Amino acid sequence: MKYTAIEPTLFLENRKKLAASLPDGSMAVLVSNDIMPSNADGSMGFKQNSDLFYLTGVDQEETTLILFPSASNPAHREILFLRETNEHIAVWEGAKLSKEEAFQRTGVSTVKWNQDFKNLFRALMAEAETVYLNRNEHIRAAAEVQTREDRFMLKCKEEYPLHEYRRLAPLLYRQRSLKHPIEIELMRQACAITESGFRRLLNTVRPGIWEYEIEAELCHEFIRLRSNGFAYSPIIASGASACVLHYTENNRQCMEGDALLLDIGADYANYASDLTRVIPVSGRFSPRQRQVYDAVLRVQRCAMGLLKPGMTFAKYNAEVGIAMQEELLQLGLISAAEVKAQTPENPAYKKYFMHGTSHFLGIDVHDVGYFHEPMQAGMVFTVEPGIYIPEEGIGIRLENDVLITSTGIDDLMANIPIEAEELQDIMLQGK
Repeated sequence: MKYTAIEPTLFLENRKKLAASLPDGSMAVLVSNDIMPSNADGSMGFKQNSDLFYLTGVDQEETTLILFPSASNPAHREILFLRETNEHIAVWEGAKLSKEEAFQRTGVSTVKWNQDFKNLFRALMAEAETVYLNRNEHIRAAAEVQTREDRFMLKCKEEYPLHEYRRLAPLLYRQRSLKHPIEIELMRQACAITESGFRRLLNTVRPGIWEYEIEAELCHEFIRLRSNGFAYSPIIASGASACVLHYTENNRQCMEGDALLLDIGADYANYASDLTRVIPVSGRFSPRQRQVYDAVLRVQRCAMGLLKPGMTFAKYNAEVGIAMQEELLQLGLISAAEVKAQTPENPAYKKYFMHGTSHFLGIDVHDVGYFHEPMQAGMVFTVEPGIYIPEEGIGIRLENDVLITSTGIDDLMANIPIEAEELQDIMLQGK
């Protein structure tokens, strides 16, 4: 790992909180992700199961965690199973965690090798009445590949068909949506790395530069600062490409007069940041670009002012929609007649602002949480309104990451330039 070791207090407290929500006689089992194959004898980089990392901090494949708070043997209330290392693995892959290293990282006192799992699990199942199994239940998940979790779930139910099985996801999703102070500091670090990368670009972008060169500059800065790299595929979209919401080709040359949309974020210690800024390639926005830019900024500030404990997403989205509607009317993009003819299912503003304003952020970029429940202090959201005008080749989106507090918000990206004048001043000074 590139990042500094995380204080194990985070994982101890996360497990303690989850254990308190498990009924007596219940056992929860979480397993790591697979190392996914690519082609020939290649494989993709390993990405840990977010829930397992949240509870252990272990960034290693073939890992299993068992939580059994009411187990008769105190040593069996938390058990971590690991892939046992050897000299061959150490030479070819690098040494895996030892039992002592695993304890230091996680705070789990009972650490076993995977070869011990089958017999010990059988003994635990004889005592457990209910088993909580984990699965990716994110509402936007679209995985078609069977995961290690899926295989374990099927095998468990086949071998132990008479147990009661329950979903772990609802318990974890509510818990994960409320960030621990250590998590918040990790996210601040991710945001600080993103800020450094963005500021680097303000002195780099010029007419003629290619989008992939910009991506390379960001990659250099992120990894130099101990990031794992991008938290998601970066969007570096100049000109009309900014109107493609998930543009990731990053292969166009930036031209004089283009506005460049940058949707970028560093991953630090498996925690994500998510920033969007738009900058003028030539150092100064055109009058129309500036007009649209300022409109989006006003909507973003309106949205930030709405975020607070108790706010519902239904009310929040409705209020943001009203603010966006007014801006689009002023920009001449929609008419009063279109507003009058709109329906709740198809508001007029959706023609130019077709995505949501906010999503949960944490270990995952689109982190887990429930949109039908009121906001709470401790949640972290993005705030990212946008206006996209394909017929004019203009796409403007502005995005900050904010923490909900008891009194409002803490903008984790408050230090990253966003005012058009400030951006232009910085860019023109560097030219």
